[in-house]
Amino acid sequence: MLLLIVSLMCLAGSAILLFAAFRLSNGNRRDLRILNAHRIGALSAIQKSRMDLMEVRNRARLLEETVSGGATAVEKVHKAIANTTFGLIDLFSRDDEFRDSARRIKQSHHQKSEQVYKAVRSSNRALHILADTLIIGKAEKRIVSKTKKAP
Repeated sequence: MLLLIVSLMCLAGSAILLFAAFRLSNGNRRDLRILNAHRIGALSAIQKSRMDLMEVRNRARLLEETVSGGATAVEKVHKAIANTTFGLIDLFSRDDEFRDSARRIKQSHHQKSEQVYKAVRSSNRALHILADTLIIGKAEKRIVSKTKKAP
């Protein structure tokens, strides 16, 4: 009989310990889910910052390409108009001296306009590099420093 009572007490003690272990396990699982949600939230914020930075970089690159492409298109139209004008002068001019002068002016005009459009594209590139260094570089450093501080 004593053995039966001791066995029942051991069984009841085991049941109580098992119940306590399940409660502790459920609490730990809940805490782990909360911790994981916070971790995912922090990673999402970092990823959002990275995506924002990538968007800024892409917009800057698009702006640079647009200005460069626009300058090239305007240059081609400018050259076509100048060629047409100088061609008409060459075609309808009766004076050879005036025609030679117009040809020299045409050559000078094309050289100067090429220099101007080259300067526009170079300035555009320099502004892109400056913006990349000042604005995007600082934002990138800020994101990297936040990433290093995050656990």
